[in-house]
Amino acid sequence: MPWRTSKSLLKKNKMDNKIDLIIENLKEVFDPEIPVNIYDLGLVYSVDVEGSTANVLMTLTAPGCPAADMIVADVEYMTKKVEGIEECKVDITFDPAWDKSMMSEEARLELGFM
Repeated sequence: MPWRTSKSLLKKNKMDNKIDLIIENLKEVFDPEIPVNIYDLGLVYSVDVEGSTANVLMTLTAPGCPAADMIVADVEYMTKKVEGIEECKVDITFDPAWDKSMMSEEARLELGFM
């Protein structure tokens, strides 16, 4: 299971607040073929903030995803909506490869996997 930024694992400070806000914004980004946001799908592996730069490590449901460019652009846009974030670097990885077990319980329920 990939590592995810979790409020329970973070010390409370300004960076943590920015990470929380970024995650909330990422919950507004959808793969156009799937009616669940990318965070609940388990596509976001980590979110880190260094100064005014956010670093998002994520994957896609498939290496040949036709919506990849659009999803990355949406991630960058929604991340930079957070006050104090001026740049967003998105790295795509397929290690580990995404699978249904990475989805939140809500996502599995929405998609009929429960």
